[in-house]
Amino acid sequence: MEIFWYIVLMLMLGVYVILDGYDFGVGIIHLFFAKKEEDKSSITKSIGPFWDANEVWLIAAGGVLFFAFPTLYASSFSGFYLPLIMILWLLIFRAIGLELRGQVNNAIWHKIWDKAFGVASLLLALFFGLALGNVVRGVNLGVVENGVSTHEGIYFFVPLWNAEFSPFSEHLGIIDWFTILLGLVAVVALTIHGANWVIFKTNSTINNKLKDVVFKLTIVLCLLIIISVMVWGTVNNNPLNNFIEYPFLIVFPVISLFGLINLFRIKKFKKDGLGFLNSSLFLFGAFASTASALFPVVLPSTNTVNPSLTIYNTAADSYGLSVGIWWWVIAIILVGIYLIVQYRIFKGKMDHVPYGHH
Repeated sequence: MEIFWYIVLMLMLGVYVILDGYDFGVGIIHLFFAKKEEDKSSITKSIGPFWDANEVWLIAAGGVLFFAFPTLYASSFSGFYLPLIMILWLLIFRAIGLELRGQVNNAIWHKIWDKAFGVASLLLALFFGLALGNVVRGVNLGVVENGVSTHEGIYFFVPLWNAEFSPFSEHLGIIDWFTILLGLVAVVALTIHGANWVIFKTNSTINNKLKDVVFKLTIVLCLLIIISVMVWGTVNNNPLNNFIEYPFLIVFPVISLFGLINLFRIKKFKKDGLGFLNSSLFLFGAFASTASALFPVVLPSTNTVNPSLTIYNTAADSYGLSVGIWWWVIAIILVGIYLIVQYRIFKGKMDHVPYGHH
């Protein structure tokens, strides 16, 4: 049962990365590349009917985490309390940036909320990359000092950064040079994803420019990934062991690589949606590869005193996990129907869909 719920949780988080990921990327595109009012309007319209529904996947994944792995939920939400509160505020500012912009027809008003939307989107992409970096790197479970655990083995607290700014420090921070590296990977990857969504859903005058942006950023992304994989081996011993032990898992890196390579063909695609499809494949494959590499660990311990948190020592009782399957099936069917209806109603280009003006 633990493996089933781990797969469910990772699938839900993967869907969130793809769906809300393009929202973040669109915000970054809006911040740096949209100069004309008509382009800004087209870009916000492209996500207008979708962004709030996309964020539901994060809430739903949090619910599954609470239900299936309550120990991990309790440990993570206390240990990462500060960055989680920052993410919450960024989500709020991003939302009100979208919703309040059109309330007043004033250039200064528009500029303020445009910046709120764009900067919040950029920082959210960075923070979620930092979050992945913290999970990959691990935390000091039990707050071990000089070989002695000062707290319960599932407890930790991570400040924003430490004095050494290093992933090898005994007292770790959210931000160090390794997590920053993964944060940059997230920002670049989601910017590409957002650009592909804009190309797919709008007739914006910057679409040809965005194809150049996607091509150039894909080069940067390849370099960052190569560096990240090399560095990961120094931060976490033998991170690729699972791919050797379970060769079928190699399908996820292959999917990611396939999507990444195809992004170099962005200027040759005859259908606007192909770029978005390939960036989605890359994100899904990359996220699944990371989850596969960590399995069954869900939060590594950086000390040898307290064991890492796994799907087995953080899971709920087997009876509860079994009963929960039926409720999850009902919920996922309803969500699936909602998504199908939503994306069918708003299929095609979104330039003429009314949004944000009152």
